[in-house]
Amino acid sequence: MPHSHTSAQRDSLLGVRLARGASPWLLPTVATAAVSLIRARRSGRWAAAAVPATALAAGMLWFFRDPEREITQGRVISPADGVVQSIMPWKDGRTRVAIFMSPLNVHVNRAPLAGTVTSVEHIPGGFVPAFNKESENNERVVWHFDTELGDIEMVQIAGAVARRIVPYVPQGTKVEQGERIGLIRFGSRVDIYLPEGVDVAVEVGQATTAGVTRLDRD
Repeated sequence: MPHSHTSAQRDSLLGVRLARGASPWLLPTVATAAVSLIRARRSGRWAAAAVPATALAAGMLWFFRDPEREITQGRVISPADGVVQSIMPWKDGRTRVAIFMSPLNVHVNRAPLAGTVTSVEHIPGGFVPAFNKESENNERVVWHFDTELGDIEMVQIAGAVARRIVPYVPQGTKVEQGERIGLIRFGSRVDIYLPEGVDVAVEVGQATTAGVTRLDRD
């Protein structure tokens, strides 16, 4: 299914496709590395600083990468790159699929279904590591989508290092399945609540790719 690029405007640097919202973190890091490398030619002290500065800049470029994806056909697709941390039945009949995102994963999240964003709610909280059960009380953004399956809830949860969640689209926006909708900076978690009657196709420990891995079974 083709997907829109209306919410996918991205920063770019050195020809690398980067996530929208990367500039405040990335540009100072890259600038510091560049200055260190230039001055390292004349100073041993700067040469010592250039190594970690360049390594940090390279790490930032890797973290904020935003590759294009061929969106998978399916009713519900993964909103996040990562590993399925838990699959839990909810009292109201829904099933929560929690996906843990390490700092090595792409951190741009995508719409699990086509529909309309009915709410985007930022909830302040703590910064417990995302793999910890107490992370459910972390800083988070709760999304609701009006879709062909009804209301779909998705939650972006900040981790111990991830101190900022950046939504790309506001309430009322119509999104296509697999469209970029937001970014979590550094390690974190994304939960999606599948409606009653939708069978889960993934298992705990399984790797997922946003826009590619199908979460439901026919």
